[in-house]
Amino acid sequence: MPDFGLEAELWEQGYRHVAGVDEAGRGPLAGPVVAAAVILPRDWPASLPLDDSKRLAAGQREAAFAVIRERAVAWKIRVVAPAVIDRINILQATLRGMALAVSALRPGADYVLVDGNRAPDVTPPCGTVVKGDGRSNSIAAASILAKVARDRIMAVYGDRYPQWGFGRHKGYPTRAHREALLRHGPSPIHRVSFRVKDAPWQVETTVQEMAGRNRQRTSGEMEEDRKSGGVENPSLPGIWNGSAT
Repeated sequence: MPDFGLEAELWEQGYRHVAGVDEAGRGPLAGPVVAAAVILPRDWPASLPLDDSKRLAAGQREAAFAVIRERAVAWKIRVVAPAVIDRINILQATLRGMALAVSALRPGADYVLVDGNRAPDVTPPCGTVVKGDGRSNSIAAASILAKVARDRIMAVYGDRYPQWGFGRHKGYPTRAHREALLRHGPSPIHRVSFRVKDAPWQVETTVQEMAGRNRQRTSGEMEEDRKSGGVENPSLPGIWNGSAT
């Protein structure tokens, strides 16, 4: 279980606002990657334990999402669209989302703890923590915000594009998702640069190559859909933006 051990060491060094940063959605074939940054108060109650979002049930994540937003010193969530992921790659898109979330915090962070082994380009000093969502309460809180926000986004896209079942698999490469790709081709929110095992033959191919075999959607049509459908900046008010300052 995470705790405030890492944060306490930094507080003792004089850092007042230690932010935890994490992301959700690096692995899916569709949808955005979402990053969150959270500054928790030092007196976070022991009666409200936090944990890696992957170890929590959906209901527990939703409850924690509400509490974190209410009690955090500051929090921000930022979303990087699939078109941007295709353009700059998933690692750079993730780091960009993290940097945007940190830079939007008010009050700003004076130290940043990041889950993983790669740090975003941010102004405050930054430390990476492998499996940090299981070690740091601040990172665990960020993982919960990012996961819940992304799941809500994918539920909206599931209603908008029902053929692909995004509300169920959230864009991850399940068998049902791969079969939907074969039947329908990519949706406007698919990451066309990503590689996928092409069921039932298990030949690795890109989502864009699957689109080439399925002429229901050409690359030009998908690009038009991205623009007209607002995929770069979906209109989902209240799902991710905000700060409890």
